[in-house]
Amino acid sequence: MKKTHTSDHIKITPGFWTGLHVLGISAHDVAHKARLPLNIMTEAVVTPAQYFAIWQAYSDLIGDTAKGIIKLATVFETAKYPPTVLATYHARNYRDALNRMARYKQLCPPETLRITEEGEHCTIELEWLYTEQPGPPMLIGITLACLLELGRRGTGQPLTAQLVEFSQSMGDVQVLEAYFGCRIRIDAKCNRLTLHRRDLNLSFVSYNEELLEILTPVLDRSLAEQQRNCSITEMVKWTIKRSLTGGRPDIEAIAKELNMSDRTLQRRLTDQNTNFKHLLTQARHEQARKYLADPSLDIKEVAFLIGYEDQNSFYRAFRLWEGDTPLNWRTKHLAANSISEGQLGRPSIH
Repeated sequence: MKKTHTSDHIKITPGFWTGLHVLGISAHDVAHKARLPLNIMTEAVVTPAQYFAIWQAYSDLIGDTAKGIIKLATVFETAKYPPTVLATYHARNYRDALNRMARYKQLCPPETLRITEEGEHCTIELEWLYTEQPGPPMLIGITLACLLELGRRGTGQPLTAQLVEFSQSMGDVQVLEAYFGCRIRIDAKCNRLTLHRRDLNLSFVSYNEELLEILTPVLDRSLAEQQRNCSITEMVKWTIKRSLTGGRPDIEAIAKELNMSDRTLQRRLTDQNTNFKHLLTQARHEQARKYLADPSLDIKEVAFLIGYEDQNSFYRAFRLWEGDTPLNWRTKHLAANSISEGQLGRPSIH
């Protein structure tokens, strides 16, 4: 029997349905459009598939994706946010708020945020937790817009982004550029918001130390409990995968990401009859197959994406995994897919 993790269920707050109502969209219409039972709005949790269907239904009902993103991102009243988000709006400054958002997002899958500060830039990349299925464009857009909205409401200043990248079409780009105050790039390789790093130091006028002292311990305990309930091997492999690009993550770095000591992580992996080196190899192998299945990536780029500094090392590793070269494997894989798709598209003869 497959173990069900907390990642299999997503909470939808009542505030979401309230926001739709303010925009003149009925929750019943969303449920009907998504082909979900009408009691979905009273359910405490939904599956990732249901969650995506709800967002796609909202997108279909609102019409233009870009306008729908901005309408919903700006309509919510801060007071009606759930504790995971409320804690971010009362943070000390924009940096603290974003870090809290990334941390507590782990309680609200399927999306997760990776924050990187470098030079004058701060990039926030949206990734999917425990699922390869890309989220609806509306959900992606809302998530990134709310991160900028967080800074604007918290600081009380009309902040702008440096660049916003989307992997899918997002409707009227000009509407989005007017909202974000920067260039929008469509058909990018990832979904990413780039902020001015200097803005992260801006204090929040909504800073509330007393409220944070109440919320933080409760949220941290919930997060720790969720992590205990999740498979540690699943969590480590997922964390390795998001840390692979351009280098080989070590156990110390992964343990820090999971908010535990490397000794504790080693012990928990031993309890699961595995070790870090084995999971690192598995993660690289799985990512290699995933990237090689994408013909737009060259072999050298795939090697870099899974943490190999030179192509020869990647070739040797891949031969051990698959008994073939990456190029031969890709050729066979793409040919097999092409034949399969051709057969699916062929009319049946009775």
